[in-house]
Amino acid sequence: MATPTTVTTVGTGAGPTTITDPVVPLGRTHSARGRWIDRWDPEDPTFWADGGRRIAQRNLVASVFAEFLGFAVWAVWSIVVPQLPAAGFAFSVDQLFWLIAVPSLVGATLRIPYTFAVPRFGGRNWTIVSALLLLLPTSAIAWAVQRPGTPFGVMLAIAALAGVGGGNFASSMANISFFYPAREKGTALGLNAAGGNLGTAAVQFAVPLVIVAGAGLSLERAGLMFIPFVLLAAFIAWRFMDNLTSAKADYRAFAAATRTRHTWIISFLYIGTFGSFIGYSGAFPTLLKGQFPEVTASIAFLGALVGSLARPLGGKLADRLGGTRVTIASFLAMALGALGAIAALRSHTFGLFLTSFLVLFIASGVGNGSTYRMIPAVFRAGVVGAAALDRAGKAAAGCIGIAGAIGALGGFLIPRGFAVSTSRTGGLEAALWVFIGLYVVMSVVAWAVYHRRGAAMAAAAV
Repeated sequence: MATPTTVTTVGTGAGPTTITDPVVPLGRTHSARGRWIDRWDPEDPTFWADGGRRIAQRNLVASVFAEFLGFAVWAVWSIVVPQLPAAGFAFSVDQLFWLIAVPSLVGATLRIPYTFAVPRFGGRNWTIVSALLLLLPTSAIAWAVQRPGTPFGVMLAIAALAGVGGGNFASSMANISFFYPAREKGTALGLNAAGGNLGTAAVQFAVPLVIVAGAGLSLERAGLMFIPFVLLAAFIAWRFMDNLTSAKADYRAFAAATRTRHTWIISFLYIGTFGSFIGYSGAFPTLLKGQFPEVTASIAFLGALVGSLARPLGGKLADRLGGTRVTIASFLAMALGALGAIAALRSHTFGLFLTSFLVLFIASGVGNGSTYRMIPAVFRAGVVGAAALDRAGKAAAGCIGIAGAIGALGGFLIPRGFAVSTSRTGGLEAALWVFIGLYVVMSVVAWAVYHRRGAAMAAAAV
């Protein structure tokens, strides 16, 4: 065990603080509840340069890994479900889509309480707990898929457990936001979000390879493969992350965000962007297997991959062109992608089907970044004075939490839309036409509220 070193902090503006810690000696004090940093002032350039940046980056890396696993577990049923018939399960198409949809519904519901868990328990502590919670859905999957007689209700409950992975996004984003100064917060949160989203692509790439390694189909590996990584994520969080005593839940700001109509408008738009990304990510492997069973290559991960990589691009384009413009363009691109998918289904053209869905994924990823960019701009519009700007920033943070939770509902609505369309019409076209209509409505709403000449927000170039 390393010998503790006594260090004096600098740049805090509150006098020296003597602490002992062999890992990261800046502003650290020990308490009975774990490792806590009592003074944290990233806005102070001296504090930031004298070690604050290093601590924040270390917490960010650990957070990204834990969130990456959370997204992977959240999405694992998108790969498990297409394999259930081969494993001996006799579920209907509607039941299969329920198993894909319910993790997103639970994950969306958990995002609000997960956001407030960080101030309540500490970012380090909650990352450890939330990582270990992933052992529940992964172990349950390994148990259930080996028993084809498992009732559908039990399987649905086990699928619901995967929702804990979706909640990780909210707590991870909230925690990292406390570590970074305003001038670097956008970049840090963008990296955190993109790293998490990549977990969806990773699981869709890795699981098909793992479950068929060797002879036959070993579907239980889809759960077992996560266990060592989950334990590693919990250890990394325990060893390298910190809690901030300054991280406080602002319930008033959250309440203020609920009273602002823009919170609900942006949440509606975010269903179309992030909801489309997570919804299509969940459904795409099953759609491929159902519509083009002759295609044996495991390429379903490509959609989630390009969508994840496009998210930072959406933020950069929004910084340059304006969030509303980029968001509107992303909705129109998604409508075109859905039209292409309809044409592909009618002609049974795999190349067009894949290309159309890649357009949908890229456009949704770009829209994720641009819609998030709109939030602080909307709440700052027309605000003057330091105190008012501070209140606007806190309300924007509340809006981000609400929009993240509501947007994730798209992960439930899109698979259910495909299920209803298949059961009522025998195909996917009806659902795609509904999605096209929604994208058109969302683009019109974004234009009318934030871009239309004469609109109150137009002058702010949101």
